[in-house]
Amino acid sequence: MPLAVGIVGLPNVGKSTLFNALTRTQQAAAANYPFCTIEPNQATVPVPDARLGALAELVHPGRVVAATVDFVDIAGLVRGASKGDGLGNQFLGRIREVNAIIHVVRCFENDDVVHVEGGVDPVRDIQIIETELLLADLQTLEKRMDRVGRQARADKALRAEVAAMEGLKAHLDAGKPARQYPRPEGDPVLAVLADLHLLTDKPVIYCANLGDGDLAPRDACAPLAAVREHARADGTAVIMIAAQLEAELSAMAEAERTEMLAAYGLAESGLDQTIRMAYGTLGLISFFTAGPMEVRAWTIRAGTRAPQAAGVIHGDFERGFIRAEVIGYDDYIRHGSEAACRAAAALRVEGKEYVVQDGDVVHFLFNV
Repeated sequence: MPLAVGIVGLPNVGKSTLFNALTRTQQAAAANYPFCTIEPNQATVPVPDARLGALAELVHPGRVVAATVDFVDIAGLVRGASKGDGLGNQFLGRIREVNAIIHVVRCFENDDVVHVEGGVDPVRDIQIIETELLLADLQTLEKRMDRVGRQARADKALRAEVAAMEGLKAHLDAGKPARQYPRPEGDPVLAVLADLHLLTDKPVIYCANLGDGDLAPRDACAPLAAVREHARADGTAVIMIAAQLEAELSAMAEAERTEMLAAYGLAESGLDQTIRMAYGTLGLISFFTAGPMEVRAWTIRAGTRAPQAAGVIHGDFERGFIRAEVIGYDDYIRHGSEAACRAAAALRVEGKEYVVQDGDVVHFLFNV
């Protein structure tokens, strides 16, 4: 399952710098003027997972393949983006293509870096972006309401959809994002939301971009406290990162990078923190396949049953699914091999109703 994460925010908040840090590249231009980024930068990044290396040490495969995340650096949005200001329509369209949004919020003071709104106020900045996304969603919804409303005059079956859209519109008009809209099972609004891909229906993570001096102690950073308080109201996750520092760290060797992170009191890199949070926000987990050819991580949604997990590898695996042989990650590491797990009765045979768990090492049997 490909995971695409869009990096959004006002101009000059550190989006491209964060992109460079996350992807450990310097391909995104980062400059002190609005719309430095026009065309979106995109990079595919392996998901850090120590379990892959541990399995590989036991299996000695021909190759090790990590799960991946696509990061997309989307140009800065401004007031009026929903009306097309600042190439807004073009930039908003790119947000529709991602699974989740990292909303970068400037929490650092720097007179040398222009702020398009005149000064650091993270809650105001969040509200500007969220308002533009809401307005764009209302435009999208109203177009559908107009079209379906005309069709419903002759087709009574569409009237339930019209009523559902009216409820959704009232929700958006009240300034609430689509992701907070109730979705009872069987409600016609479910099909509407699935078709429209509304911008405010995407999971959001706030990324508070701090200055190096704000990393310790973090609790003394007033802008960060404001972001956390705003996020608490609607349950939005917050990550803290010093994008400029991480961009510099990205050029260092692993040992040197780890030492520098520790000096700033950071337990993990911005990449690790961001991917972990994105996985959690989207409800994603990883399972593994392990054999002499390769050890590989696969991404699925939590709650996925065995045949559908098999389908992530290949459609034939799902269509011809017979059963799954499953070893829990901890059992695999404890016993040291698949053969030893079989001997210790740590290998389980599961059928079509089995829900794959995070860390499962799975061998699928199928016939087509």
